[in-house]
Order: sequence, then C-alpha cells, then structure tokens
Amino acid sequence: MGTKKQTFKTFFRGNYYEPEQFINRDLSWWDFNERVLNEALDDRTPLLERLRFIDIFRSNTDEFYMKRIGPLIGRIRSEDQVTFLDGHTAVALFDKLYHKIEVIQKKLLTVLSTKIIPKLEQEGILLLRWNDLSAAEKKLMVQEFKNNIFPILTPLAVDAGHPFPFLSNLSKSVGVCLRKPRSKKKAFARIKIPTDIPQWIQLKGTKKHPYRFVYLDDLICQHLDLMFPGMRIESYMMFRITRNAVFEEDNDDNDDLMDVVEEGLKERKFAPVVRLEYEDTTDPWILRFLMNELGLTNRHIIKVQSFITNANYSRLASLNRLDLLYPAFRPRLVPELDYDTIGTDIFEMIKKSDQLIHLPYQSYRGSVESFLKAAVEDPKVKAIKIVLYRTDEDGRLIDLLLKAAENKKQVACVIELKARFDEEKNIKWAMALEEVGIHVSYGVDKVKTHAKLILVIRQEKNGLKAYGHIGTGNFNSRTARIYTDLSLITADKGICDELGQVFNLLTGTATNPKLEKLLVAPFNMHSRFLQLIENEIKNAKKKKPVGIVAKMNSLEDPEIILALYRASQAGVPVQLIVRGFCALKPGVKGLSDNITVASMVGRFLEHHRIYYFRNGQEEHSEGLFFLGSADWMHRNLHERIEVITPVLNKGHRKKIEKLLRTILRDNRHLWVQDSKGVYKQKKTSSKAREICAQTIFQNEPL
Repeated sequence: MGTKKQTFKTFFRGNYYEPEQFINRDLSWWDFNERVLNEALDDRTPLLERLRFIDIFRSNTDEFYMKRIGPLIGRIRSEDQVTFLDGHTAVALFDKLYHKIEVIQKKLLTVLSTKIIPKLEQEGILLLRWNDLSAAEKKLMVQEFKNNIFPILTPLAVDAGHPFPFLSNLSKSVGVCLRKPRSKKKAFARIKIPTDIPQWIQLKGTKKHPYRFVYLDDLICQHLDLMFPGMRIESYMMFRITRNAVFEEDNDDNDDLMDVVEEGLKERKFAPVVRLEYEDTTDPWILRFLMNELGLTNRHIIKVQSFITNANYSRLASLNRLDLLYPAFRPRLVPELDYDTIGTDIFEMIKKSDQLIHLPYQSYRGSVESFLKAAVEDPKVKAIKIVLYRTDEDGRLIDLLLKAAENKKQVACVIELKARFDEEKNIKWAMALEEVGIHVSYGVDKVKTHAKLILVIRQEKNGLKAYGHIGTGNFNSRTARIYTDLSLITADKGICDELGQVFNLLTGTATNPKLEKLLVAPFNMHSRFLQLIENEIKNAKKKKPVGIVAKMNSLEDPEIILALYRASQAGVPVQLIVRGFCALKPGVKGLSDNITVASMVGRFLEHHRIYYFRNGQEEHSEGLFFLGSADWMHRNLHERIEVITPVLNKGHRKKIEKLLRTILRDNRHLWVQDSKGVYKQKKTSSKAREICAQTIFQNEPL
C-alpha cells in the first residue's frame, strides 16, 4: 500500500497556508530594488538621471536593512523557528538575501567603473581620485582641506580616557589604526565624514572637462597625518553602519501617544547595528575591533569593493546639463480648481461634477492645495478636517491650516505620529497646530491612520454642504512632483456623509461606522474586496463578462491572494500591476493560469492604488472602479485606517480604464513576473514602436 504524501503548511497570522503558493515578500521586495537599479544601468536613461537612480537604490537598500534585515537578524539571534508565509526560515531567508545583495553590489561597481564614469568623462564630467590629481592640484587641495574641511572634523580616539564613540545611523566614517612611536600597541580612532559639506569637491574645469570633481572621502583619508600628529598611522578603513529602525511599542503604562513615539525615537537612535559596510582594502585588525565593540557577527558585515558605490551623487545629478537629464516637464493646471483664477467658485465646480486629478501630470498646487486654499479663504466655510500622514518640509499646507484658524474656522487635524521616519517632523507640526487652537488628534489607538482625506463643511443657501477629498497620495508638494497618484474631490452626499463618520471615528469615540459606499479598513474593506472577487467568480459561472484589474504598491494578504487564485480557476482574467513586492505566483498551471503580474519602474514613482471589477457589464466603464490609500497587504486591510472610494462619474471611470490600459501596453518601463517570481522587462527593438506610459501621461494626463 502507498502512503499518503504529507503536505507541509505554514502558520501565518492565525491560519495555515500552502507555502508553495506564495513568494517571499522580502525576496520580492529586493527584486523590486534591482528593478530600480536597472534604470541606472539602462543606457536609455539620461546619464545624470542614472546617478539619481543609484542614490534611490542606495536609499532603498538602507531602508530595507533598517526595516526588514534588522528584525530578521533579531529572529535569528532568538533562534525563532517560525517560518514565513512561503516556508522560509529566518536563517534560510537571510542567506538568500545576503547573497543577492552581495551580487548586485558587485554589479553596481562594475557598471559604475566601466560604463557610467567613463560616459561622464566623455560628456566633460570628470570624477577624480586623489592619485589622479596633478602636483599643483594636490597643493591646492591641501589648502582647501586645511581651510574648509579640517576645522569641521573631530578625531575620536579610543583609549582608557576615551570610550568607544557613538556611531549614528547611516553615518560614514574612517576607522584609523594608530600606534605611538616605539610602541607595538595598536589604538583605534574614528573620524566621521561630514554630510553638511559637498561630497564631491569641484576643481577648476578645463576645455575638455568643464566639470571636474574630487571625492571628499579621498581628501580626508589623504590628510590623516594632520589629525594625529606624532602618531604612526598603521592603516585606515572606510566603514558605514546601519541601525535597526523597528522598535516595539508598549502602551500599557503610558497613555500619551506623543510620549510613546518620542521614546521610540530615542530607542531607534541607539538601536542595534544591523549592518557594517567596510571597504575591501582594509586592515583586518580594524574590522575585528569594530565587530567586537559593536557586538557584530559575520551576518552583520558587508564587504564593499569600493565606497564609490556608496557615494551620494545628488550634486552631480543636479548639474546644469539639460541634455543629460529628462526633458523638462511642467504639470498642467486644473482650470476647475485653480483658486487664483476662479476663487471660491471652486465649490460650484465640484458641485457640478466630481474632480479627478492625476498627479504629477496635473498641478498639485493648482488642485489639491487650491481646494484647501479656497476653503481657508471662503467665509462660507465653517469647518475643515484633514488627515496628515506625511507633509511638506516647507510647511505650506501647515501654513494654510494655521491661516484657517486665524480666520476663525473650526479646524480638526488628525496627525499620524507613527509615520516611520517622519515622526519628529509630525510631532513638530502637531505642536505648532495645537498652539493656535487647532483640534489635533492622533487617530485610533494601536492602528496607524494612513488615509488621505479632507472634509470641508460650507454654509450654503439650503444649509450646510460637505465637500470631500480622497486620494492615493500624501499631502506633500515635493512627492506630488515625482509620485503618480489620483485625487478625487467630490460633493457626493453619500460619500461625504461617510467621510464625516470616519473623521468622528478618528477624533472621537465612534467605533462602528455605517458604510455603504466607502471601503474603510479595518472595518469593511477586507470583506468587501473578498465579496467583489467572489462576485466575479459567480459571474464567470453565469457566463457574464468578468475581469479584475488592480494596481497597487504591494500585494501580500494571503486571503486576497487565495481569492484571486479561485477567481483564476473560475476563468476570471486577473491583471495585477504591483510596483513593489508581490507574494502571489502568476501563471501557475491549475492555480493561477489567468493571472498576470506586472511592475512599472520609471521616471516617476508609481503610487496609485486602483481597483477594477467588471461586475458582469458589457462595457468596461460600467464596471466598478475604486481608488484610495490601501494596498492589498494585511497591515493595510487590518491594522490601519485606510479609505477607498468608488468612482461614480462615468467619464472618470473611462479615464481610469484608459490609464490602466496604457500602463499594461507599456514596453519601456513595464516588467512582467513569471510563476517563479522572476521579472523580465518588456522591450521593443524599434524606438518608433516604444510605448512609454509616463511620457503619454505627460502629454495627456487623463
């Protein structure tokens, strides 16, 4: 008799799953970061923009270590044997990621040194190391160092009277091995590379090379003797550390959320080191010393062949060489929302028709900010309510809210203090708003508020009238220039009434909003999405028109994934556009034959969240369209306040259908994922046949 094959299942958030049905989110996320780096490696990307993508890749990698590798190392240290959704143990996952990161770092160095830097030189931009300088230039640089760099530097020695110095997160340093004359005892000293002076110091240009730069790190390393007079410098090593950014929140003994967040920021500052990058040309004594002082193992260290891969290229990417940058682009105005032109008639325009804004292709300042400005200036507006997750450094939106308070309007502002890496800024804004009497709250206990909402209450002839904004992106003019997002501004009574319930939930004690139009997490959103997918399955069985198209940043929720698998098996075509990580396996025979997964990585960061269900309709635009703040991730659907709205205007539904169709036709920036999680970029051999969705939207936003 044969024995029945045992099926291994993973236990994930209270349920058991078949691990072979899922892709690991961290492996998939790293693949996304490689797609970002590909824009730097791709000859079709303008040369200086390639440097910008290297900076983005480096920043993404830093965040990945802080948010994902840090907790992973913690699990390994605690010998946690719990597997991930796809069946990986912490050790197995770490080993795979470590190998992937090591390979891509070597690839980056090769492309930088053999392709990008030589091409910069051909374009008159010369990046020099110390040994490339002439004797006369070295003399000038010695004087530059003494006058403008040396006074800033602070050498920190480690000995009986000087403890090992604190190393701040993402700080780059020179570790120096010193020895007194006639002594065999080695000593350690550290010099932090300053970040408030240019990382590339400009030299006098020549006719052939108008732009010539020398690397700051080189300049410092070549003058160590000036900082340690009377000592013998045995060796030195460039290194950089990364600290864990995930801290545990304990609210049991503290009812003040601001205190909790401020304490968490202190914890993060002194959080464990999760990565030590060190330059290959090193003295093993320095490396061993650092590992011992920081309590590191081999899992924490990354050998970097050259710190040129860790250089900050923002100054070079900002050179006045328009021929080496993306073509100039100016967002289009939205006439119906331009306060400078029509003033408070904005509200009449919104009453006539919902307004759909496509960022960054349409002006954020001339639409979303203009709507808020009209509310601030209009004497008929009695109240303004807003949710802030991340906002501007320059505080323009904050200034509008402050002015609204001056204009005697009721202003309620929900600020998410726990927006990671924006906590300090949000605490500052909260205090500034409270000082002028604005009602500031921090949302619902134990969940983040991630929704992008504004609600304006206006006194009109027939009573109070509400106007609402629901978007996919933050109220941030900087990111609004580089993120693709949608904003819907509406006077629909049903939607605005439900927005009012959401704000009452966020600022008061309401716990059970009554929702018919809006999808609000963690209340009805997850169940409604499952119902909508199930409805497509039922329609497929009835031979009605069916289809699902969904665009988001990340896809990980296992129940949603399993529902999509069932839809595929019922014959429902499912097209997913997932910019970042995707735990779903498309194109698996018998499981997901009818599912495709694509990812768009280009000039702008794809950030819309759009969901479409055919709903048995012959005409696509008669189907159900939704947009809002949530991805199909467990945290978004169960652990955050998120809001998604239906798109009621048929004209807008047609525009969003065109948006999705255009992206899926792209053969310039679109990547397609196979059943093993491997992505391949769609390409055409003919420039004339190249379809770039982002370029199309620049010419015609929607």
